[in-house]
Amino acid sequence: MTASPVIRKSGPPGDTPRLGARFVLSFGFGYFGLWLGFLTPVMLVLQIRAEEIAPDSKSSTLSLVLGVGAVFGLLANPVAGRLSDRCTWRLGMRRPILLAGALLGFAGLLLVAVAGGVPMLVIGWSLAQIGCNAVLAALMALMPDHVPQGARGRVSGLLGVAQALAATAGATVGGALSEVSTAAAVLVPGSVMVVAVTVMCLTLRDRVLPAAERTPLNWGDLMRSFTFSPRRHPDFAWAWLSRFAIFMAISAVLNYQLFYLTDQLGLVEGHATRIIPLGVMVQTVVVVAGSAVFGPLSDRTGRRKVFVIAAAGVAAAGLLVLALATALPIYFAGMVLIGLGQGIYFAVDMALVTDVLPDRERDAAKDLGVINVANLLPQSLAPAMAPVFLTIGFGTLSSEPGSNYLMLFAVGALFAVLSAVCIAPIRGVR
Repeated sequence: MTASPVIRKSGPPGDTPRLGARFVLSFGFGYFGLWLGFLTPVMLVLQIRAEEIAPDSKSSTLSLVLGVGAVFGLLANPVAGRLSDRCTWRLGMRRPILLAGALLGFAGLLLVAVAGGVPMLVIGWSLAQIGCNAVLAALMALMPDHVPQGARGRVSGLLGVAQALAATAGATVGGALSEVSTAAAVLVPGSVMVVAVTVMCLTLRDRVLPAAERTPLNWGDLMRSFTFSPRRHPDFAWAWLSRFAIFMAISAVLNYQLFYLTDQLGLVEGHATRIIPLGVMVQTVVVVAGSAVFGPLSDRTGRRKVFVIAAAGVAAAGLLVLALATALPIYFAGMVLIGLGQGIYFAVDMALVTDVLPDRERDAAKDLGVINVANLLPQSLAPAMAPVFLTIGFGTLSSEPGSNYLMLFAVGALFAVLSAVCIAPIRGVR
């Protein structure tokens, strides 16, 4: 490998002949930092803060915070991508969005840490969503900017490993710090996020867009940041639907894990906060293994669809195991299956998505921002829908009212199956 990737200093991105180790490592580190800062509140801190602020309505408070925040994240991601695609800053197209987003995200996390009521908690998490999603939009644009098509499965696998490690670190560090200080449990990961993104920006040989090549931007263009034509780009549409469905499935576990352990498995909260890092660690081991094996295998075989379909099926099986769990060993078995499905899915699907972008040369960040809407919309819809299934009175394994996790996770499994079904019609990728 060369010391750094070969990158065009202007003009549209194209397949680079070789991929540099420095870029790959800094890309992975920046991605790790982003997800550490973002996932730690989602997995643990927001649940603790909801119970601290509104103990009698913790589930509905959590749903409100997650839902409103996700709406702002959904709006921010494509807009940040559109602005990044048209940025003519002499130091690069992606750097300003990365740096500004990381700082805004940290400011939001600071408000989450000090919030004394539900409104401040909502505002803090909404700002964090805006900042983190701006970073995500610019990060994802680096894939078509810098990574040749034949290496995208490998790099996507690395990003899957980085996200899994961030989840493990977030659950472990967040769980340990939360016993001392809830504020530290959110601000320490947030600080790492800012440092990681800054380091990546310092080492990045960013693409530069000459002012003469920038297309005009008006309100109509900004509104079109959220749209694409399914008729003209059906492969992209099916990929979007598959992503949406798999994130609907995963959100069931990610957002309600603490309450699931206490209400269905009967653990006390202190025990549950120690079990979550173990569950995430078990999940991470298989995510890393799945990503490391199947990302490169996808590159070597030139196939994407079969891996993504199989991965969604494995994740569905894991959700069904969790739905029926009544003891910790079964819970860990479900987390293993979900982790394996996630590891394979995200290692290969990001490469598949990059291969079917409608306009990789001019609107890569914008189109990837539209894909990220599929990641974000479930963060709003899933918390809104979850209370409906949690309050169903039949088929529950919990004695606590409003805790029908069997039904919630079974619906999640159906979404995972739908994710697999949506991959089959894609024609532009094998």
